[in-house]
Amino acid sequence: MMEHARLPAVEGMPRMLLRVEGLALFALATVGFGFTGLSWWLYALVFFTPDLSFAAYGAGPRLGAMVYNAAHTTILPALLAGIGLVLDSTILLGLAAIFAAHIGFDRMLGYGLKYGTAFSDTHLGRIGRSKAAA
Repeated sequence: MMEHARLPAVEGMPRMLLRVEGLALFALATVGFGFTGLSWWLYALVFFTPDLSFAAYGAGPRLGAMVYNAAHTTILPALLAGIGLVLDSTILLGLAAIFAAHIGFDRMLGYGLKYGTAFSDTHLGRIGRSKAAA
């Protein structure tokens, strides 16, 4: 079986800073959600929803990575928060906060944006056990 070529990944101090940044995003977005006054049940129910994008990997790693990355960048929650502010919509602000918290949580754990080669190939490095470690 052919091994994946080494893909570019952030290493060292920048990688650690991106993970700490993820922790900060997770914590602050969670606190922000608390200020909305919405139910914590909503937070619990919606928190892992972006991970449903993983299902796109059923159509192949390239499409899977595109869909997963679209659901795991801060662009969409930022737009959602902006719309929520303009419309004075607590629910949109709350959903944006949950979405951002999820992204921060993933980054904190080392789950980065995906390359089109395999789910385990991310900008923060390869996730899971490598063949060398097996």
